[in-house]
Amino acid sequence: MTKNKDVIQALDTLTGGRVVKSLHDITGGDHPFVIMKSSNIPGKEVIEIPGLIYGNPEKEINKLAVTMTLTEGSIELAGATGVDAIVAHHPIAEAANSGGVPLKNYLDLYGLSVFELHESFHGLHPGIPFLHGHKVYRSEICFGGLHGNVLFVGQAYPKVNTLGDMLSRLDTFMDFKEEEEVTNREKVIKQAESTIETTLVTRGRILIGEEESPVEHILHIFPHTGFSPDHLRQAVKEHPEADTVLASISRVYEGHPLIETARELGLHFIVGNSHALEILENGLPLAYALDSLLPEVEVVVFRERITSTSLHEMGNQYMKDYGESMASKYLVNKATQVIL
Repeated sequence: MTKNKDVIQALDTLTGGRVVKSLHDITGGDHPFVIMKSSNIPGKEVIEIPGLIYGNPEKEINKLAVTMTLTEGSIELAGATGVDAIVAHHPIAEAANSGGVPLKNYLDLYGLSVFELHESFHGLHPGIPFLHGHKVYRSEICFGGLHGNVLFVGQAYPKVNTLGDMLSRLDTFMDFKEEEEVTNREKVIKQAESTIETTLVTRGRILIGEEESPVEHILHIFPHTGFSPDHLRQAVKEHPEADTVLASISRVYEGHPLIETARELGLHFIVGNSHALEILENGLPLAYALDSLLPEVEVVVFRERITSTSLHEMGNQYMKDYGESMASKYLVNKATQVIL
């Protein structure tokens, strides 16, 4: 019989002891992976707490889901498919990750326990650099003294000689052809030609350089962590052998200061996989580790698929009529009495 406390132990084992084990770990102020995340927006900060967020340590666990971000959709999917616990990579916040209601109300309804494992999971495996075609020889998760500011410095694998090789490698591992086929079929079935899907419109591309541009030493950065032009200058100073900047998870677009800084420093610049693919990059290693450490538990993976569709192609005719009717009668025409 596997219990929540066994999941805690498994997470602690695979992280090398980074999981919270007591209330003091949270309140004592000295646990390196209990981290406040804040943009100084009043009331919106959150504390990362690696480990069990909600649930009885003695609760039996037969089926466990690994996901990137806990949402009301994943809670509903768990309830409908007999999942006992969800391990989310990203930090969990009251209401924000539970459909706008208190976590306790929603999770208790379906008998769910939830865990999180974010910064405490970073840097434990070289999978993301591997998928992008380089072997890491320096790994930082706090570059420039900024918590969560990840920097990998790596050397390209022997068969990855150019920027084009990096993109081809991602195409193979991520199977973008399959994603294109799924989206194209959806367009036909739903008669919604405008439909686009996140992983396809955020595919890797070259910002500075050509497909034939040679690659050897790579600075692998993650712009959403706060990696700045000054950080890039510092990284190049410490690694003058670098010839390429690779941005993944998040990306930058034309005109961003990081691109201009890379150009100033004579570096190529390429963007790789987006955050939408982290469920494969980090989620699969985490899920396989839990599957190995908890042999009696069925492990499944929850993957989000987000699409964009023109308003007037969204839904069948019944739902189009419904949306337009509700808007015109109760939202646009304020003179109409709203039925509560």
